[in-house]
Amino acid sequence: MAEIKDPENTILIELKGGTVVIELLPDVAPKHAERMKELARSGQYDNVAFHRVIDGFMAQTGDVQHGDMEDGFNIRMAGTGGSDLPDLPAEFSGIPHDRGTLGAARSQNPNSANSQFFINFKDNHFLNRQYTVYGRVIDGMEHVDAIVRGEPPAEPDRMISVKVAADA
Repeated sequence: MAEIKDPENTILIELKGGTVVIELLPDVAPKHAERMKELARSGQYDNVAFHRVIDGFMAQTGDVQHGDMEDGFNIRMAGTGGSDLPDLPAEFSGIPHDRGTLGAARSQNPNSANSQFFINFKDNHFLNRQYTVYGRVIDGMEHVDAIVRGEPPAEPDRMISVKVAADA
């Protein structure tokens, strides 16, 4: 596993194939980094499906309202919900949407990000300064690459568990 320099700002996502290590960028997008830690610590990301996975683009997950595959899962609704916390203001930056970066999913309203996020399979620079980048995969990208594709996938993969490294 990659060397973890800042355990308080590192997320460990357990997937079926292994652990994905994400370095959060609190200096770039403090509200988004804090939200991810809050939802991870409360267990709300555990068992949440990857509901939109587009080959050559990205894998989207994080709908804690409709995406929990162990509690009230509805694949048709997955992707339409968020958490019970307020939406976040956009924190756009010059950080590009490169392969392995974490972006905040949102509606047409730039200030509507809540709990959903996506991991870029490739450089998606057309998203730059339109979606908040708040983390990057530093280890385990091969596990992200193995997530089953579909919009929605017939048999979606899930985040088995999501933890802040400082708590693991």
